[in-house]
Amino acid sequence: MALRKKQKDISQEKQSILRTARGRNGLMSTGMIALYENQPVSARVRLTDDDYLRTRYYLHPDGTADITVGRGRDWTVLACKECYGKAVKTVLDLEPDSCVFDLSPAARLGQPGLNAALEGILGGSHRKADCLTDVRCPALTCYASGSGFTLPQLTAAWQLAEDIMAVRNYVNLPANLLTPMDFAARLTALAQGLPIETAVYDRQQLEDLGLRGLLTVGDSSGHPPALVVLRYTGAPEDPRRVGFVGKGVTVDSGGYCLKSASSMAGIKGDMAGGAAAAAALHALARHGARVNVTAVIPACENRISPTSMLPGDRITLFSGQTVEILNADAEGRLILADGLTWAIRREGCTHLVDIATLTGAVYAMLGYVTTGVMASDDGWYGCLTRAAGHSGERFWRMPDFPEYEDLIRSDYADVRNTSKDGCGAITAGLFLKHFTQGLPWLHLDIAGTADNNTGITWQHQTPGATGAAVSTLYYLARELENA
Repeated sequence: MALRKKQKDISQEKQSILRTARGRNGLMSTGMIALYENQPVSARVRLTDDDYLRTRYYLHPDGTADITVGRGRDWTVLACKECYGKAVKTVLDLEPDSCVFDLSPAARLGQPGLNAALEGILGGSHRKADCLTDVRCPALTCYASGSGFTLPQLTAAWQLAEDIMAVRNYVNLPANLLTPMDFAARLTALAQGLPIETAVYDRQQLEDLGLRGLLTVGDSSGHPPALVVLRYTGAPEDPRRVGFVGKGVTVDSGGYCLKSASSMAGIKGDMAGGAAAAAALHALARHGARVNVTAVIPACENRISPTSMLPGDRITLFSGQTVEILNADAEGRLILADGLTWAIRREGCTHLVDIATLTGAVYAMLGYVTTGVMASDDGWYGCLTRAAGHSGERFWRMPDFPEYEDLIRSDYADVRNTSKDGCGAITAGLFLKHFTQGLPWLHLDIAGTADNNTGITWQHQTPGATGAAVSTLYYLARELENA
C-alpha cells in the first residue's frame, strides 16, 4: 500500500526490516557512483509525471522499498535538482543500506540534467557536520540505472557535485579551523594531481607588492592574510582568460564598525565567494575544459585590533587609486579591488567575474532565492544567463545608472567605500567596477544565496552553506569554449 513519507507512519516491524548498518564504505563515499548491475538493493527510486514535491513509497515483505517521486510536467534543471534532493531525503528517512536511482529522466535534460541530479542526491544528503569529517556523501551505497547516459557522463556529474559539496564544507567550517593560511592550504591541496598552477603570497610578499587593500583588512588580525592564485590553462592557443575573483574573508566581525550580536552567527562564512571560485576552476580542470581560467582569492580576517582600519582613513590600493574608508564592515570590496587589479595586471585576464557575500542590502532586496548581478557588458551577461539556464540557479541584474556613482564620490579620495545614502548592493558593485579597466565584468553578490539563514529554500539543500554559484561559474567559463 502507499504510505506517507514520514517515518513515524511506518510500522515498527517494517522499520526494523529496512534498518541496516549504514557504514561509509559504499561507492559514493569513495567518490564513485556505479551503474546498476542487478546488485542486491534495499530501495529503488523511480520518477513519474506528478508533482515533484510529492513522494510515496511501498514497502515489500522482503525488506525492499519502491520509492516514487513525481518529476512534474515542467521538467527543468531546477526541478531535477529538487526532485532528486527530495528522493534522497526520503531514502535516508527509510534508512536502507543501498539504493538505485533511475537517472533516465535526468538524462533527458542532457549533461546539465545529470549534473543537477547528482547535485540533488549529494546535496539533499549533506550535513553541516560533514565539514568536520570531510565526508561529502550520503551514508549509503548508491547506484544509477536507466538509459540516455554513459558512465563518463555520470562520473563528470559526480565530480561537479562533489566540488559543490566541498564548498559547503569550507563555508560550514568553524572559523578557528579555517584561518586565511589554512584556507590557502586547503585550496592548493584541492589542485594536487591536476593541471593547475598554484601560488600563495604571504604577508611580506603582499607588502612588497603593494596590495594595500588586502593588508588594510588583514592586518587587523593575528592570523596574517594571504593571496591565493590558481591557474588553469586548458586552451593555450586562446588569448582569452577568465578571472574568477572570490572574496576570502574567513572571519568578518565588522572591525570597529562591529556587527550586532544577532549578525555574528554568519561571520565565519564570508569566504563563500573564494571557495566557489576555486571549486569552479577545479571542476573545469577535472573535466579538461578548453578554456583558460585564473582564480584570485584574497584571504584574510576582519577583526578589531590596534592596527585595524578606522572610519575616516584614506588608503591607496594596488591599482594606485585612493579610497576613503567610511565603514570598516565594508571590507570585502577593498580586498576584491586588489584581486581584480591582480587578475588584470599579473594574470592577463580578459573577462572578469567577482563573487562575494558582499552586502546585506542584496538579500534585503532579493531575499535568499536570487543572486544579485551587475554587468558592464551585455554579451558577457548573456553568457551568464545561458550558464544559469544550465545550472538552475537564479540571478537578477541590478541597474548601474550614472546617478548611482554620485553616492560613492569622495571629497578626499578617488572613491569612498560605502554609499552616502542607501542602494548598498548597487553601489558596492559600482565601487568594484572602478577596478575593472573597462573589461567585460560581472559582479555576483551571493550574500543571500550562499547560506540557508532562514530555512531551506530548495529540496537539494540542507541547513548551512549551499555551494551557491559553483555550477554557474563552471558553465559560464565553458561558454567561451565554442564562442
